[in-house]
Amino acid sequence: MTSLIEVLTDQQATEALGARLAHACLGGEVLFLEGNLGMGKTTLSRGFIQGLGHRGAVKSPTYTLVEPYEALQPAVYHFDLYRLADPEELEYMGIRDYFRADAICLIEWPARGAGILPPADVVIRLQPEGEGRQAALVPGSVSGEQLLQRIRAV
Repeated sequence: MTSLIEVLTDQQATEALGARLAHACLGGEVLFLEGNLGMGKTTLSRGFIQGLGHRGAVKSPTYTLVEPYEALQPAVYHFDLYRLADPEELEYMGIRDYFRADAICLIEWPARGAGILPPADVVIRLQPEGEGRQAALVPGSVSGEQLLQRIRAV
């Protein structure tokens, strides 16, 4: 499986990558967003969600754990697990109900849900690169590899 590396020079480039990802998804994908604080996970998520047509604000669900965007096609569930104290909390909120063929799950800080979350189709690792960021998109499944192929074809 081959990774895709993108250099993101600014916020607009990060949002544009999110929109490209959104347009390449078919539904049922699980995307992990990894990186330190301030690396652009929520910015990429905003581009993704707005790329599917959402016109309102996109905020990080740090305190609510999940922000649903069920009016989108496919539906998107944006998770931020930064404040999760124990992965078992995900079971109490019915996490497994979100992972459906007609929905996409964007998960920030996925390591905090280890043992409960399903494997990622694509892991997006954001890290500093010069004045901007580098996004490494790493497939974790056949579906993830196909998703990256669709992005490369654009």
